[in-house]
Amino acid sequence: MFDRFSAWQPQLLSVLRIMSGALFLQHGTAKVLGFPVVEGVPPPGLSLAGLSGPLELILGVLLVLGLFTRPAAFLAAGFCAVAYWMVHGVNGFFPILNGGELAALYCFVFLYICAAGPGPWSLDAAMRKRA
Repeated sequence: MFDRFSAWQPQLLSVLRIMSGALFLQHGTAKVLGFPVVEGVPPPGLSLAGLSGPLELILGVLLVLGLFTRPAAFLAAGFCAVAYWMVHGVNGFFPILNGGELAALYCFVFLYICAAGPGPWSLDAAMRKRA
């Protein structure tokens, strides 16, 4: 019954990339552009928290567009791993207890996208077709 879904694997990879990139992008827009307004978000600046906003913004846009997908996903995965261990991991090992589920999940989703590629609905795929 579920074998029918395997035919949609390439397109669903694109959907995973687009949606995870868009969700990641929200963190950047909240920190850099102030939208949406989120309490406790650090302003952009030369701190680790301040530098995270521009990174989330740039990498999120690249992932949504599927442009330079593999390097962007690799950097985003590394960023999320660092965020997990520096922000959440200091409060205990288990993500459910330290509030780090989202950072851990993003890390592994972006690592998968780095390995699997952008999928067919991406600027990377469009540029490969033109070449």
